[in-house]
Amino acid sequence: MALTPRQTLATTLVVAALLATAGGFWLLRPAVALTGPAPAAIAPADAQTTAIVAAATGFMATLDDTQRDTVQYDWGDTTQRTNWSNLPIDMVPRGGLAWGDMTDVQRAGVTALLATVLSPDGMLMVQHQMAADQFLADNPEGGPNLTFGAAHYYISFLGEPSETTLWTLQFGGHHLAINATIAGADVTLAPSLTGGQPLRLTIDGSEVWIVEAEVTAAQALIDSLTEMQRTTLVQAETPIDLVLGPGEDGKSADPAGLPGSAMTPAQKDLFRALTTTRLGLLNADDQAAALAAQERTLDQTFFGFWGDVADVSNAYWRVTGPGVVSEFSGQDMGGSRADHAHNMWRVPGNDYGALWAAAE
Repeated sequence: MALTPRQTLATTLVVAALLATAGGFWLLRPAVALTGPAPAAIAPADAQTTAIVAAATGFMATLDDTQRDTVQYDWGDTTQRTNWSNLPIDMVPRGGLAWGDMTDVQRAGVTALLATVLSPDGMLMVQHQMAADQFLADNPEGGPNLTFGAAHYYISFLGEPSETTLWTLQFGGHHLAINATIAGADVTLAPSLTGGQPLRLTIDGSEVWIVEAEVTAAQALIDSLTEMQRTTLVQAETPIDLVLGPGEDGKSADPAGLPGSAMTPAQKDLFRALTTTRLGLLNADDQAAALAAQERTLDQTFFGFWGDVADVSNAYWRVTGPGVVSEFSGQDMGGSRADHAHNMWRVPGNDYGALWAAAE
């Protein structure tokens, strides 16, 4: 019997999930046969999901037929699903409807939708990254002839907004890719790319440091460690690039560095604060569930570091555990590593809602 497109995609996603899980975390488990995570049942929609779907439907109502066709993709469209990058649109053209092609009413609809999926901190991150890209557009300074600016961020849907079946909201452009998959009561942002350039800029008269929360949290945790703990933490003196960035779906990252089990209670609090800087981008309802899941495996979650511990803004670090891979990678292209970063968030086994797709 032939598989439907949804069944085919579910199979593809869960195979990638199993490969990532088996490849990335076998060191943490007993020497037994690995079967990978089981499909996760989809819980009935809650009030948060109802609000997300209503906002998505409201935005779609502002579009004409051509714009709707531009925004809407089939759930099984794997080309669009993976069509996100840290690169400008000249190098990786995005699909969907561009911010610059929207009316004020439509932009308000996108903002309202994102505000139901993300937290206030998440919304600020998106707005600040778009402002940073506009800065690049307004201040080319003889750089490469590439397209920058807030106008070149795109929205798309994979599957139709629904309280009962899976669908994904995509929003992003240069240095930003939000992939929010909604499955009943649950929402995941995995995989999502953040970062930006410049990371420090002035917006409406206020000085903004886009990655201040996570850099500050990482530095506080490292400063709390003993010399012996730092020996375990630091993997190399030279920073590296993202391991699980764009195009690396289904792959895994070694759980290198210092595990939560080797930290004091006070250090674990600082470790939680660091991981919350990423999970904190998600709305409060879904963030709470994600934080609870992470707490259950905190002792098996590792913090690894590549670079100079005296200045984490110039470095690469990675949080790797059974339920998370989070990367921060300072970039030396176009200036200082401290002013240009590529950051990733993934959930091993459930990127793009793989486990929920398998349960449908």
